[in-house]
Amino acid sequence: MSASPPDDRWRQTHLGRLLGHAMRRFDARVLQLMARDVQVPLALSHLAARDQVSAAHIHITRHLSLSGDRLTDLAARAGMTKQSMANLVDQCEAWGLVTREADPLDARARRVCFTPTGLAWLAAFRAAVAQAESEFRAEVGADVATVVALGLEAYAGGEGGAP
Repeated sequence: MSASPPDDRWRQTHLGRLLGHAMRRFDARVLQLMARDVQVPLALSHLAARDQVSAAHIHITRHLSLSGDRLTDLAARAGMTKQSMANLVDQCEAWGLVTREADPLDARARRVCFTPTGLAWLAAFRAAVAQAESEFRAEVGADVATVVALGLEAYAGGEGGAP
């Protein structure tokens, strides 16, 4: 009699994997909505529609403060290396989303700031996130969506480690 193989379904269904899939799906939907937004400049909407704008570019949208940030601060807030963030900033600068300006507090430093086009992109991002969240609530139900949001907020705010 042969032993049955161990149950390894957990590798495909554990919480971390499900969270990762959900995040990728959510980000893809946000980018899809932004590609269709008439407020997004046409060149940027074409980039989003052709998958030239990735979730990595969304890090700038999520983390750059309205008053601008030094590259090192922006990278730290996004959880990226300075070099990776510099590459994203270079691309976003070429697309007209951000600019580098002198830092008024330190003449040696530069700040990354949204351009007017970048602020329009940010407004479109806000609308797309609201739409994607609305679609999530419609798909899973308002009660489940509330519990998921509260649970993720509590988990993300935790210190980590075992209880």
